Amino acid sequence: MAGSGARGTEVLGAWLAFIGGCVVAALLVVAGVAPSIAMTSLSADTGAAAFNNLPSYLKIQPLDQTTTFYATQGGQQVPIATFYDQNRVDVTAAQIPSVLTDALLATEDPNFYQEGGINVTGTVRALVSNSTGGDTQGGSSITQQYVKNVLVQRCETTMRVNPSADKKVVAAQQAAYQKCYDDAAGPTVARKVQELRYAIGLDKTYSKQQILVGYLNIVGFGGQVYGIQAAAHYYFGVDADKLTLEQSATLVAILNNPANLRLDQSAAANPSSNADNKFKATLDRRNYVLKRMLTTKKITQAEYTAAVATPITPTITPVSSGCQSATAYDAGFFCDYVQNVILNDPTFGASADDRSAFFRTGGLKVYTTLNLDLQNTAQAALSKYIPATSSKLDLGAADVAMQPGSGRIVNMVQNRSFNDSSTPSPGTTAVNYSTDYAYGGSGGFQTGSSFKAFDLVAWLQAGHTLNETVNASQHTYSYADFPASCTSLGGRPWNVTNDESNESGSMTVLKATADSVNTAFADMATQLDLCNISDAAKSLGLHTASPSEAWQLLPSMILGVNTISPLTMATAYAGIANGGTVCTPIAIDRIVMADGKDHAVPASTCTQAISPEIAAGVNYALQGVMTHGTATTANPHDGTQLMGKTGTTDNSEQNWLVTSSTTITNALWVGNVSGHVALRRQTFLGVGGGNVKFSIAKPILGALDAAFPGAKFTAPPSSMLGGGGGGSTSNGTGSTPSPGATNDPGNATTPTPQPTDPVEPPVATPGPGTNQ
Repeated sequence: MAGSGARGTEVLGAWLAFIGGCVVAALLVVAGVAPSIAMTSLSADTGAAAFNNLPSYLKIQPLDQTTTFYATQGGQQVPIATFYDQNRVDVTAAQIPSVLTDALLATEDPNFYQEGGINVTGTVRALVSNSTGGDTQGGSSITQQYVKNVLVQRCETTMRVNPSADKKVVAAQQAAYQKCYDDAAGPTVARKVQELRYAIGLDKTYSKQQILVGYLNIVGFGGQVYGIQAAAHYYFGVDADKLTLEQSATLVAILNNPANLRLDQSAAANPSSNADNKFKATLDRRNYVLKRMLTTKKITQAEYTAAVATPITPTITPVSSGCQSATAYDAGFFCDYVQNVILNDPTFGASADDRSAFFRTGGLKVYTTLNLDLQNTAQAALSKYIPATSSKLDLGAADVAMQPGSGRIVNMVQNRSFNDSSTPSPGTTAVNYSTDYAYGGSGGFQTGSSFKAFDLVAWLQAGHTLNETVNASQHTYSYADFPASCTSLGGRPWNVTNDESNESGSMTVLKATADSVNTAFADMATQLDLCNISDAAKSLGLHTASPSEAWQLLPSMILGVNTISPLTMATAYAGIANGGTVCTPIAIDRIVMADGKDHAVPASTCTQAISPEIAAGVNYALQGVMTHGTATTANPHDGTQLMGKTGTTDNSEQNWLVTSSTTITNALWVGNVSGHVALRRQTFLGVGGGNVKFSIAKPILGALDAAFPGAKFTAPPSSMLGGGGGGSTSNGTGSTPSPGATNDPGNATTPTPQPTDPVEPPVATPGPGTNQ
């Protein structure tokens, strides 16, 4: 009997809830049809007052949109990556075919255009069923369904769960999300009352067309597919405005139960799926939709008969999300860099949350600076020699090119494939070797003698000349031998070595540069101030790649012990090539919002770091490296003047070649990602590890020169060349070489590349913390 009493109590409670629901429904009818009358006549009623105090306006927030990155290929813009939490592309009313809206309204809400925002009959039916413990009923108008979707979307946006957070944090976030979802979509009378009130307010605020379009843009079609455009493309491979009658009816059918009626899951993946039975469940629902269209006279009997006889034949067209999709163009790392720019640059929002929201909801078309033709050439050249993995060392390589004067990055490749999953496979990584740590990169790599370009800047700034004679014979120094006005160095000994025993005696700075003689640059540094050398490098944008890695200001700095990213080295050399004006790198040319309007993009910031005369002098000296120095065999000798500098660290662990014309700069690095293996003891496709950078660079430089024809570098003032006190000159002929003449492949004085590359000497003393 106790059980019977409990049951009776439950029934009584259910009927009371039912009666209350009916009263509320009646009030809603009055409020929807004659709101002023409802407010006047029912103001004394507590229930009505509580109802009327609910917010009448539902603030609709921007929806998560699909963002697409583009790059140039063959002069055309092509999509390389798509991003979404929810695969959604908003459409306008003009892009939604009438056959789709007819199918939707005939099935879900035939009185949509006549009702005041709520489906009275359906609402009462749902309240009766839900209040008496029956099956949960919908019975909602399109406006009510739109309200529920907006509220659920708000939960998705504001109650995101971070799976990488602490377990307690994740649990709290999940609980907060579940509460938000229950408040938005739970089967309670209170929730339904709020939904109805919102629907009435929404109906008064927006036109029927706006509500209908909003609903079709927000509603889910299973999985991560949201909105009619994404659904049309995903399930049938067409745009929404190309949907047929059968396809439209099928998509409306899926809305009844997206989890079970979607067309992309087999029974193995989802036991409730109907895919292995020719989509019978979805087919039945689709035919019901067609029947409703016939009943409401939206289609003819002949159209109905033909349509129900047509099987469901989906064309599943998945859209990959994230930079993983850019790997098809070998552009995953560049894609990741662009994404990090958007998430870090204040152009896209004052706070990290603002920038994240902009990226998720903007529906952006991001037109990047990447040139896929050059990207393919660079990747092919790099991958030809440097494998993704090696059994002998943790091998890495990267190449990045940018334009002096504009900062536009045109290629960015490395030996490993991009993979940002939690468990990357061998030969893949999410670490971008080209960029700084803050932009998805590594901690940088020691640059070796490619740093000598900045030694030359300080040398010329101090009034020295390029034909001045320096001593290359001294190998042991004390730190006290090196002036450093901004720091205290002490008296530690420093041993400097060259790669070949004949690299000694007196020589000009030009020859020391072309042959990269370490002892000569050590002698030069004793005549300078290390702080000035450091300042010269920093003025051109040099900095350590990782914020946790301190800048090393000590004598071995002049031979490149600081850990720098290839993009930073390219930026600095581009500044020298650009008459001393250094321009920060940019990766985005243009961004178009979902509404078709342009959004501001980060602009390159250009600064006159060194004088044009100093830049001309350094350019002059570094041309010798490419014509008759350590990088001769990397020169494509295609008529474009190039300047550049090689770099090899102690034990040849890191190897560099940074080059530039007046129009394009390229930085190439090959080395140890971690560990200390000598690359000179390795071979790559028959080429020694110390020289493989030249074989990689030559086709890349040829392609860059063809795409960006360079002019001749500005000659330095004659006073900057100076006299060397009888010392030998850079070409060993007793006269100062003309960079224009020696670099012209049609000139008889062009040096013939030797079968064996000149050897780049190592840094004698490596600094701490070489890699990431």
